[in-house]
Amino acid sequence: MKVALAQLNYTIGHFDLNAEKIIASIERAKAEGARLIVFSELSVCGYPPHDLLTHKHFVDRCMTTIDQIALSCNGIYAIVGAPSINTNPSGKLLFNSAYLLGNGKILDVYHKTLLPDYDIFDEYRYFEPNPGNYRLAEIDGMKIAITICEDIWDDQPTTTSFARSKLYRDAPMNHLAKLNPDMVINISASPFSYDVEERRLEVFRSNVARYSKPVIYVNQVGGNTDLLFDGGSMVVNANGDIIFKLKCFEEDYQVVETGAFDKAQPLPTENPSSTQRIERIHYALVMGIKDYFNKLGFTKATLGLSGGIDSAVVLALAAQALDVNNLRVLLMPSQYSSQHSIDDAVALAKKLGVQYDIVSIQSIFESFKNQLSPIFAGKPEDITEENIQARIRGTLLMAISNKFGHLLLNTSNKSEAAVGYGTLYGDMCGALSVLGDVYKTDVYRLANFINRNDEIIPINTIQKPPSAELRPNQKDSDSLPPYEILDPILFAYIEQGLSAEEIAGLGFSSATVNRTIRLVNMNEYKRYQSPPILRVSSKAFGYGRKMPLVTKWT
Repeated sequence: MKVALAQLNYTIGHFDLNAEKIIASIERAKAEGARLIVFSELSVCGYPPHDLLTHKHFVDRCMTTIDQIALSCNGIYAIVGAPSINTNPSGKLLFNSAYLLGNGKILDVYHKTLLPDYDIFDEYRYFEPNPGNYRLAEIDGMKIAITICEDIWDDQPTTTSFARSKLYRDAPMNHLAKLNPDMVINISASPFSYDVEERRLEVFRSNVARYSKPVIYVNQVGGNTDLLFDGGSMVVNANGDIIFKLKCFEEDYQVVETGAFDKAQPLPTENPSSTQRIERIHYALVMGIKDYFNKLGFTKATLGLSGGIDSAVVLALAAQALDVNNLRVLLMPSQYSSQHSIDDAVALAKKLGVQYDIVSIQSIFESFKNQLSPIFAGKPEDITEENIQARIRGTLLMAISNKFGHLLLNTSNKSEAAVGYGTLYGDMCGALSVLGDVYKTDVYRLANFINRNDEIIPINTIQKPPSAELRPNQKDSDSLPPYEILDPILFAYIEQGLSAEEIAGLGFSSATVNRTIRLVNMNEYKRYQSPPILRVSSKAFGYGRKMPLVTKWT
């Protein structure tokens, strides 16, 4: 049987566009002789719809859109994802469902059993789990176990020290396997992180080893605010080999022949190198910027270009995601800005062909100090004056944003966000945080990747010591441990969930570890007010990491 895999980029709540994409793929699959076409989880409405699922008119539109799509399913079957109503008098109002369409109508509906509620997932908020109604779909004599994303993630690799691999008491495939399916189809909305591809394959191979059934996996692609979806849809045969794989970070489509699964040549797999990890992050961020603007209906962006590594990388990424004619950056030197920083910023803007303006903040800063001098009399200059400079810059950038309709891209990195090395309403302003889930050491790696074929980012920007340039001769290392030490400590605490004692046991100074953890904990209130962060790791700040703002736990 020919099965089409349709890996599409959906927009949440844009039912007309989503249906148009789905129907176009169905027509293509029919023309190519496919008997079944498979789409991703909640493809009709887009994933994740969050509290839109609590609005009846939103769910009603899902239903009418499914009926519209079904009319195209003559001579072909389709599996699409959408919510469905739980008709039982108790329990959550909705199921997360897979609809089997054919003969111009809905033939059957299959409900998701395992509802994740960890990290960025909160599906128990909206959905009732499948109450145990397990059955197969049958198409042209082939029996198919239809599963939805987490349904085959009952046993998964852990990413923290305090976690278990088996999150659920039961596995849907234990029941479906007893019905002897010929293959498993998994429709998914599996978000990107730089190591998720290997974890997915481990999960698929685990299922194949347990049930000896090939798996067809269809994931969505694209960015939906902070969540990025890499696609990477694939077919894993009964030997656990990837035999077909769709592209990552772009829409793709492929027709596979189920009768050829046993004979297909396995695709090569290998452990990702550091370069491959950075490459994945790079393309994910470009996709995230592009989709954030496209799906909001904006085309123009601005940012503060300082001559430092973070703003340089963000501008280079934005130049790949957006038309450079829609970019406009602002250089805002002060009396503490070095000439080489200004020169580096200008060189980068000219290299990319981006419009830039230079507005000195020195006189504005002096005006602030003069106005505040009666109140601050007798007080030495301190971080207050540094923050005033950052807030002046934030105000100027927001003025450009308001006047010309450019969304402001935030340039803070994860290392800075973690320890509070940023100013609220200053350099933390922005509509989207591009590097907020990228540690500083990886920002340098991204810069080198961007320069892999040509010197886009000036080499001086990469090589000079990082500095906020808010006071004379300032260096980041004046306030923070070197990033080569800080970042592994942060990773151990944030991503791996290790305690201070465990991190110190890895060879780090206890004083440095304790100070770092204290900074992370005490700056939660700042991150609470940050712009949405493009998620590229297993534990990003924001929706997937919920910490109390007020706590005495250290």
